[in-house]
Amino acid sequence: MTARIPKIVLSLLLAVILLGAVWLGTAGRPLMLLATGSVSHGLCDAAFVSHVDPDRVFREQHAPQMRGIAWAIHWRVDPTQHEAHASVLGAFGARAVFRPGLGCVLMHGDGPVPEAAGFAPEPIASPYPEHAVVADDPAIQHALDRAFAEPDPAHPRNTKAIVVLHDGQLIAERYAPGYGPDTPIWAHSLTKSLTSALIGILVREGKLHLEQPAPIPGWRSTRDPHHAVTVDQLLRMDSGLPFDETDNVLNPMARMTFLESDMAGYASRMPLAHPPGTTWGYSNLGYVLLGRMVTDAAGGSAVDAERFARRELFAPLGMAHTTIQTDVRGTLIGASDSYGTARDFARFGQLYLDDGAAGGKRILPEGWVAYSRSQTLDTGYGAGFWLNLKNDTRVPVWNAPWGMPQLPKDMYYARGAFGQYVVIVPSERLVVVRMGISLDYGDATGDLVAAIIAALHRQPQP
Repeated sequence: MTARIPKIVLSLLLAVILLGAVWLGTAGRPLMLLATGSVSHGLCDAAFVSHVDPDRVFREQHAPQMRGIAWAIHWRVDPTQHEAHASVLGAFGARAVFRPGLGCVLMHGDGPVPEAAGFAPEPIASPYPEHAVVADDPAIQHALDRAFAEPDPAHPRNTKAIVVLHDGQLIAERYAPGYGPDTPIWAHSLTKSLTSALIGILVREGKLHLEQPAPIPGWRSTRDPHHAVTVDQLLRMDSGLPFDETDNVLNPMARMTFLESDMAGYASRMPLAHPPGTTWGYSNLGYVLLGRMVTDAAGGSAVDAERFARRELFAPLGMAHTTIQTDVRGTLIGASDSYGTARDFARFGQLYLDDGAAGGKRILPEGWVAYSRSQTLDTGYGAGFWLNLKNDTRVPVWNAPWGMPQLPKDMYYARGAFGQYVVIVPSERLVVVRMGISLDYGDATGDLVAAIIAALHRQPQP
């Protein structure tokens, strides 16, 4: 009996190895590719777009999300080829490549890199000084101190940048070590608000209309239920496409972002979960389709799209370091893949505070800002921006608050994963940008803005 025990253990071990190999070759394969795709793309961006330490970004952003497999992920950055590679125990390899002027692109396979040469964009002048502006008001300095503090080391905030504009003036900013006024930071879903603005520019130019059926090639047939979806519904996330960012690791957003080479094609094939205009559902799918519309209107290529965004939006605002990246098909990833400095996003917030005009020039069409902050169905969402109108319900699926109840009702904001915010408070003539890597959303941005408002209202001492 005793002699049989090692044989039984060995047999069980072999069975476990065999089952693990089968799982990795079938159901587990997409999960591994998702992990390596995310790491390679994120570290390519860190090295060649943000110019921050990739090892630090892996520790703060990627490893905590990988949990049990972080130890098995091997990554390297190639500074000569401007690439980042990742694998899991030498398998499931992924590669992201930097293209000048376009940022990084996640490759699928070893084929040639489209538009590999990128382009040399014209420099954009920033309206702000080179050095960081320190707040004159000790109360505002204290508010920033608290925002950068780490009250719970087990759940770090990892605040990287805060910028405060009041009456159009830069009155305070602060950056984490290794970051500064010229450091582009991953904006995540702040990108959706940029995409909404680019759609607004196309509306101003008469190239799109809000109530028209969305010009998606696969939706042209009147027999297709998607044909009824309008541009407005994609902006408002009530198109009928499913709520695509759930707790499921392989949700539609993740599959589209890391496993698909043609992201807009994948989004256009997604069945509707509801009749258009009846139900709100958070939609990365819809904003990638909007990104495709911008790309098509600009000329069809990644370079065309990036030049359009720079010429029509970034340059007039002085957004000197902003890029919206594309997939390998050249589609602007209008849902999530922009990088910009906190100052750049403050300039973007100021555009909305100034009703869509900058430097005496109209950027967005008349009424676009009011449209963007008008309520969609019975939600706390507008058209590319979150609103501060709903305290009686919470965001479905996420069970998160719609807004920030400690702030004025007229506040509205752009929001991205890991604590990216552009908070616009018209009644206070205030824009506050907060950016970081807060995996647990414990960033207390609402409290930060409330403290800044309180400081601005404080009566001067005799």
